[in-house]
Amino acid sequence: MNIAIVGATGNVGRKILEVLERKDLAIDNLYLLASSRSAGSKIIFNGKEHEVIDLETFDFSKVKITFFAAGGKISENFAGVAAKHSLVIDNSSFYRMDPDVPLIVPQVNSDHLHNIKKNIIANPNCSTAQLVIALKPLHDLFKIKRIVVSTYQSVSGGGKAPMDELIEQTKQVLQNNKIESKNFTKQIAFNAIPHIDVFSDDGYTKEELKMTNETKKILDSKIDLTATCVRVPVLVSHSESVNIEFENSFSLEKVRDALDNFEGCKVIDERADKGYSTPIEAEGKDETFISRIREDKTVRNGLNMWIVSDNLLRGAALNAVEIAETLIKNNFYGK
Repeated sequence: MNIAIVGATGNVGRKILEVLERKDLAIDNLYLLASSRSAGSKIIFNGKEHEVIDLETFDFSKVKITFFAAGGKISENFAGVAAKHSLVIDNSSFYRMDPDVPLIVPQVNSDHLHNIKKNIIANPNCSTAQLVIALKPLHDLFKIKRIVVSTYQSVSGGGKAPMDELIEQTKQVLQNNKIESKNFTKQIAFNAIPHIDVFSDDGYTKEELKMTNETKKILDSKIDLTATCVRVPVLVSHSESVNIEFENSFSLEKVRDALDNFEGCKVIDERADKGYSTPIEAEGKDETFISRIREDKTVRNGLNMWIVSDNLLRGAALNAVEIAETLIKNNFYGK
């Protein structure tokens, strides 16, 4: 089993390496790929030093699975090349809405892996991944009609540079110095920015439209979803306030049981001080944490809940590796 990681030096690439280290995948050869700027640098994996290889010179016929964790432009230019020789698991947004590319969260729709046409599998947006893993057991039981979600997304969703900028801006604010924003449209330290990705003509941002379209593709095209995505001064982990309207009646006991017994979910809902999950507790954890579960008494069959998950791990790296595990377990679907 030979595996390559494109973007191995980035946030998600390094997190994929962390997940692979603790997973029981029998990897014979691991190839770490990045731009020519990073080529030649060294990364330790399982106690062994690996040299980073220039992506543009790599021969993908050497590998069986290639993880892409380097952004949409790199996937656009190289994923098709890699897919001629290996199965590609792409973390970028480039292939997500391609009708010939399955968009996968293994716990939710692994059956879609039966239909791989381009040798490419897409990983959803990190906000979508943690959302659908909590929605799936509830949709199966009560049938979701409509969702209103507001996200509170950490700066790591934008990469390492935004994380560094949050730390630097925080220092500058505390020192009463002038703030300069490079990776955000406005100051992020001690602030909240209701703007992630570019605006569309209807006023929604691309991030918000991703959540709508990806949820429909993964879970059910009949679900109506509207989103407001906000960047908050948190380093890691995305939070979501989710309002759901079901077609069928439910009980809170059945909701909690369904969530707590679903793979990847963990309910922390004590209705008391500290009886809920926050971004700090979710960081470094595999689970999607669900708290503040309560009825929405303003609408029939309405439910409110709070979802928190490590966006780099659950929303990206772990999901990608779990896709690979599913493919291996089933002796590779597709060609």
